[in-house]
Amino acid sequence: MAYKTLITVFLISAVPLAILLALEIKSPSNATSYPYQSQGWFRECSKWDDHDRRFIVSFMEGGIGQISVPKNEESRSPFLKEDLLVKDADLGGNGTLGLRIDRPRNRLVVAVADVWGNRFGAVASYDLSTWRRLFLTVLAGPEDGESLADDVAVDEEGNAYVTDAKGNRIWKVGPKGELLSTIMSKAFSERKEWYYNLVGLNGIAYHPNGYLLVLHTSSGALFKVDIATEEVTKVVLVRGSLITGDGIELLSPTKLAVAGAVPSCRVVTSSDDWVTAAVVERYMGPMHRFASSVTVKDGKVYVNHLFGLGLWQRKHLITEAVFSPL
Repeated sequence: MAYKTLITVFLISAVPLAILLALEIKSPSNATSYPYQSQGWFRECSKWDDHDRRFIVSFMEGGIGQISVPKNEESRSPFLKEDLLVKDADLGGNGTLGLRIDRPRNRLVVAVADVWGNRFGAVASYDLSTWRRLFLTVLAGPEDGESLADDVAVDEEGNAYVTDAKGNRIWKVGPKGELLSTIMSKAFSERKEWYYNLVGLNGIAYHPNGYLLVLHTSSGALFKVDIATEEVTKVVLVRGSLITGDGIELLSPTKLAVAGAVPSCRVVTSSDDWVTAAVVERYMGPMHRFASSVTVKDGKVYVNHLFGLGLWQRKHLITEAVFSPL
């Protein structure tokens, strides 16, 4: 009886394992991927740092790391190594989520949050050379209700904008860490059903014309926020949907990349300064990993996948997004 039970358990477990293996090895033959080994299960965001040839990654268990890429990429090992850069003791119990490389000021700006309890939110900045912390600004505490500091954008003046995926607001923080304002709008919560606000404002990008593009995950809405007036307008999607979208990256003034679950990434374009927009391309990546952020390396779009696979060493993946037109 025990023998038959063992065989049954093996056969049942073999099916999902086979599916995962098939999904793992399925990738476009012309795509580049950067698998790396890590001690953590979740890597929410990665951004390419061309200056130092590395992906900087955020740890949902807390901390910041880097994945160095050699100049001669053909000679790189099958699995790259993740190195820890920062893990602040005073932020223990909180995770790092969205991050932004601010090269003009030689710093990294990162959202910090109580990922599971939603009782603390902050934004931190670090020197990219010494990894000395430049500031830590607390944005929300237990007295402020649920909050989740999720993603961050930086404008030309060095102001940071942090989305709250639970409170549907945007915190504006000055170059030295001073909290300047909180941007709120009824438009951010126009759909009142709970499932349309399970994950609220998420991916955010600064547009050189002086506004922010902000994605609301659960409703699939894209907003345009004027940083001078804090006026919020909804971008009208004339084609396609952005529901389940996560991190975003502005590829050009008229083109936006949006990471998500299915598909793994979309390209959205606008010809009228983001009054209206259309989804024009998509990338179907490994669906079992969940694409959570997007970055640009050497003119190509790369997608970061949230989940790691494995036991002692987790295998994480950053993949080139090979798009197909819609």
